[in-house]
Amino acid sequence: MLATPAFAQAAGGGAGGAFASFLPLILIFLIMYFLLIRPQQKKVKEHQKMVEALRRGDQVVTAGGLVGKVVKVREDGEVEVEIAEGVKVRVVKSTIAHVRSKTEPAEA
Repeated sequence: MLATPAFAQAAGGGAGGAFASFLPLILIFLIMYFLLIRPQQKKVKEHQKMVEALRRGDQVVTAGGLVGKVVKVREDGEVEVEIAEGVKVRVVKSTIAHVRSKTEPAEA
């Protein structure tokens, strides 16, 4: 069979067709951004703020599940946590998963 001239002319498309073919991809990216990427970035910022606000006396839970009290906040990104009476461990600040109870700041 031979192609008729009517079918041969329909293959065009132009610039409008290129934009229309990318429109679903753009919409999928926007949906992914608002449903996944943006909330994750917000959660990371809140975690960083929580870690920076750690003080001595705060009761924390580490990512490994240890519960203890912050004894000392070090400058090198670590905190010293007392997990039992007389047992102190050094923990990287970013592995603090949750602050159970905050202490009140000392009055000057």
